[in-house]
Amino acid sequence: MDLIESYITWLEHNRGRAERTAAKYRQALGRLAAFLKQRGQQLHQATRDDLEAFTGLHAHQELKLAPRARRPLVAAIRGFYTWAFQHGHIAGNPAAGIDYPKTGRRLPRAMSLGNAEKLLMQCDLGDFLGVRDAAILSVIIGCGPRISGVMGLNEEDLIWYADAGRERLAIRFREKGDKERLVPAPTETALLIHAYLGHHDLEGIDRTLPTGERVLWVSTMNRMIPPHEYHGEARRLSDRRFFKRLRLYGERAGIPIEELHPHALRHLFGTELAESDVDLLVRQDLLGHADPKTTQVYTTLAMRKKAAVVDQASPLRKMRTPVSDLARHLERSKGRPS
Repeated sequence: MDLIESYITWLEHNRGRAERTAAKYRQALGRLAAFLKQRGQQLHQATRDDLEAFTGLHAHQELKLAPRARRPLVAAIRGFYTWAFQHGHIAGNPAAGIDYPKTGRRLPRAMSLGNAEKLLMQCDLGDFLGVRDAAILSVIIGCGPRISGVMGLNEEDLIWYADAGRERLAIRFREKGDKERLVPAPTETALLIHAYLGHHDLEGIDRTLPTGERVLWVSTMNRMIPPHEYHGEARRLSDRRFFKRLRLYGERAGIPIEELHPHALRHLFGTELAESDVDLLVRQDLLGHADPKTTQVYTTLAMRKKAAVVDQASPLRKMRTPVSDLARHLERSKGRPS
C-alpha cells in the first residue's frame, strides 16, 4: 500500500474522519504527487519550497482554486506530512509552518421565509417524486440538518413517539464523522414523511440494506446502474441529484440562484431559531454544533423541550405549506397522522 492510501486508512480508522473528508484528502494528495512527479520527485522527497509552490502559485494558476478552496488542500498536506514524520516515513516534516491562505469571513446566505414557501409549494403532491421532494425539503427547513445527514437517512432513523396524547417524530441524523443527534420534527414534516412512506410507488422498490435497514429517500432512475443491481444502497438518492431537483424548483419559482442550495435552508432554520430568542445551547444542539447521544428509551423526556422549541420557531410554522391546515387540526385535536 502506498503512502497516500496508508495515510487515508489511518485517517479513517484512527481519527474517525468521514468518508467524504478522506476522499477530499486523497484527491488533494494525488494532485500533489502529480505535481512532484513533474519535478522528478516523490512524496517523501518534497521540500518546504515544493509544498509552498504547490499550495500557492500552482493551486492558484493551474488548479484555479480561490483562497478559500485552497484551505482543504493545505490541511491535507499538513496532516499527511505530520503523520508521515511521526510514523518514521520521512526524516523531517517539510509541511511544518505551511500557512493557510488568508480569506475573509463569509457570512452564510439564508433563504428567506417567502422563498422557502415558494420552493416547497412547487412540489406536486399528486406525483411520487413531488411527495418525496416535499418531504425532504420539509426535513431540511423544519429540522436544519446538513444535506449529508438528510440523504444518509434510513427509515429506521425515524423515531415515532407519543407526547401528550399525540404522535411525534424525532429524526436521528448522522453527520460530521458519524456523530449522531436527535431532532424533533414539526408536524408538517411528519405528515409529509407519512405521505411518502405510504405512497404506493414506494412499495415495489427494494431499498433493503445488508443490515436489514431500509434506505429512506430513493432514486427512481439511474441508467449507470444495471437493473439487477439497482436495489439497496444503489437506490439511495444522491446529494447531487437532489441538488438538481432543488435548482429546478427554485428556478421555476424565481428564487435567486445564490439561495438555491440546501445549506441556505439550514441557515434559514438557524436564523429563525436566533430570531425567536431560542437559548444558545439549545440552538447548538438542534444545529448539531454539539452532539448529545440519546437512546430511544429516553426519547420522550429528551425531545419534549426541543419539540416545543421546534413547534414555536420552525420556519414551516411561519409559512404556508401543502399540509398546514391538517397540521393545525391535528395539533388542536392531538391526533395522529394517518
